[in-house]
Amino acid sequence: MRNEQLLHQSGSRVIDLDIEGMTCASCVNRIERKLGKLHGVEASVNLPLETAHVTVPAAITDEQITATVAAAGYKATIRPPKHPTDASGPAESPKLGPRLVGAAVLTIPVFLISMFPAFHFANWGWAAALLALPVVTWAAWPFHRAAAVNARHLSSTMDTLVSIGVTAAYVFSAWQLFADPLMTAHPEMDGTGMDSGGLYFEVASVVTTFLLLGRYLEANAKQKAGDALKALLNLGAKDATVLRDGQEQQIPADRLGVGDLIVVRPGERIATDGIVVEGSSAVDASLVTGESVPVEVGPDSSVTGATINTSGRLLVRATRVGAETTLAQMGRLVSEAQTGKAQIARLADRISAVFVPVVLAIAVVTFGAWLLAAGPEISDAELRAAFTAAVAVLVIACPCALGLATPVGLLTGTGRGAQLGILIRGPQVLEDTRTVDTILLDKTGTVTTGHLAVDGTEAFGAFTPAEVLRLAGALEAASEHPIARAITAAARDAALVTAPGTSPDAAAGAPAAGNREVANGGAGLAVVAGFRSAPGGGVQGTVEGRLLTAGRTGWLEQNGIAPAAAQLEALSTAEASGATAIWLTVDGEPAGIISLRDTLKPGSAAAISRLRGLGLRPILLTGDNAAVAAQVAAAVGIAPEDVFAGVLPEGKVEAVRKLQSDGATVAMAGDGVNDAAALAQSDLGIAMGSGTDVAIEAADLTVMGNDLGQVAQAIELSRRTLATIKTNLFWAFFYNAIGIPIAALGLLNPMIAGGAMAASSVLVVANSLRLRSFGR
Repeated sequence: MRNEQLLHQSGSRVIDLDIEGMTCASCVNRIERKLGKLHGVEASVNLPLETAHVTVPAAITDEQITATVAAAGYKATIRPPKHPTDASGPAESPKLGPRLVGAAVLTIPVFLISMFPAFHFANWGWAAALLALPVVTWAAWPFHRAAAVNARHLSSTMDTLVSIGVTAAYVFSAWQLFADPLMTAHPEMDGTGMDSGGLYFEVASVVTTFLLLGRYLEANAKQKAGDALKALLNLGAKDATVLRDGQEQQIPADRLGVGDLIVVRPGERIATDGIVVEGSSAVDASLVTGESVPVEVGPDSSVTGATINTSGRLLVRATRVGAETTLAQMGRLVSEAQTGKAQIARLADRISAVFVPVVLAIAVVTFGAWLLAAGPEISDAELRAAFTAAVAVLVIACPCALGLATPVGLLTGTGRGAQLGILIRGPQVLEDTRTVDTILLDKTGTVTTGHLAVDGTEAFGAFTPAEVLRLAGALEAASEHPIARAITAAARDAALVTAPGTSPDAAAGAPAAGNREVANGGAGLAVVAGFRSAPGGGVQGTVEGRLLTAGRTGWLEQNGIAPAAAQLEALSTAEASGATAIWLTVDGEPAGIISLRDTLKPGSAAAISRLRGLGLRPILLTGDNAAVAAQVAAAVGIAPEDVFAGVLPEGKVEAVRKLQSDGATVAMAGDGVNDAAALAQSDLGIAMGSGTDVAIEAADLTVMGNDLGQVAQAIELSRRTLATIKTNLFWAFFYNAIGIPIAALGLLNPMIAGGAMAASSVLVVANSLRLRSFGR
């Protein structure tokens, strides 16, 4: 996470543990408390993933960490560094399957024999006791084992409640049967009469089966909650075709090295992050960005591992491999978020730490209160009622749902976010999105594309706009400057549109030239001779025998060219509208002005409207001049008073601080190195995934795509995830708050209590799984 570099600098390290034996929130709290007693150790334990993320100072060894967890009653192993595609979730359901099936097969006859007189036969009570014995011992062993382990350490968990309740029901029934061996000797004896005592073999069996079913369904649902992330990570290419000594070789993708040349044919996945060296194609990057429109790539374009090459053959030079790839970083970010713990989850853990002892006390008080109310002479029926109420309290109170409410919601939400190209760095981000009321939007690369495009051409004298653009495009074709590329691209596009299949010079009324290059599908631009350029100034060269000069006013002055007053006025007007204006002169005379603008990203206006709908105040923040900022703000619907123009990187930080000092809770969206400090200062930093690694590292949320609409979607997903967690916690608390008093009053059968307890956990997980459909 963001502070891990500081941890390493201070001598601390972060390790991940796999922990066996956890069953509820009480287990989580107990392990965290035990590890927290070691000086300098901080632990965050995740129940659904059965893992712990532990910050360990240099003085503490790994053996001390695992021994401390073992002393708490659980088995911990250090997780070795893995490639993210090796990620796996809990595999509890296969272990529970045989126990569940065995319990169900034996419980059905026990239930029928005990509950329906039509199935009674001579000494049926002994048959019920025999059939129920494997259920309450072998099938219920996971509960008994966990309870015993915790009892050795003078602690208790939900398994303590289950184990005591099931054991009490069976032992009480067996004691009754041994006390009166003939109590079910005749078929008409139902085992519940005043004189015959009470048998609860079916209660012990049914409760065990229900709880095993609930835990089995929980295990399956928890695995589904992590499926989104695992499916994403497993989509990485397994093999790669590399070019070595002119020969193609196929090797495992994990053996790629930086600098390897990778051949990617149409339909293949790009094996790792890299730069296109040769070829052009459209790449389906929806896996990483969440955007369905393929991205056009060519020489010098960056490509991301695991994306799909849809058309042309590409030769890609690997720049990042293994754990350094974008896919691997996504996996780490999501895993860290799932392992982390929000404040709302810690509240549930603190409650669960005292919950089980309190419930045990309530069960004892319930039993005693019923006996006390019965008076000095206690009948068998009154004893049974007291026992039934106490067992029902134990069973209904198991805090399974409480322990699952937060981590399963977080697991599902972050997994779905990864599929949509949204990375939530940590659980605290969910709470931050709820309180944010202002969002600062960096202009270039966030609201706009960051790429200049020709917006208009003004011609002077006998020149036409088409001719000005054509000549400027020919001159600028020799330059690599972004402005030059924009002008050249516009000139080629204009040639294709205005005169397909004919000479662009003839279309512009210029003499034909024999020396021309053919580019962009047949659109020709004349070749420039004697080309020279001056950084920050402009370019000059000869095209079709005429000396052309292009650049800013200062460059013209250096070349002895003085525009007329009217021409200078035209330049001022263009610049005042927010455009970047470039002169073109022919043989020392101004021929025209080409205006360029940073183009808006498609959907920026709609995204800002969505942000307003989320209750956020959008503010445009840019280092550009006020005219440019005002023009962009007007185009996307940002109010003039919410525009901060001419802001330097340090000024962006000050802008965030000023808004915070005025009482605003500020989110910041940006993509550049100059945004990193402001992203870190803001209450919620949002990095555009097309931006720099520095910006992404400084942010709390990262959207892997290039669309501002994903920023709104990221906030919507975060808020939806938090709302789901809150709903889970409400029902978990509500269930126990209502269920325990009803059970204590004797109004709840232990079998119904067991079914309700299992159902509550499954419902909490099912509610979380609804997040898998977010954005569809």
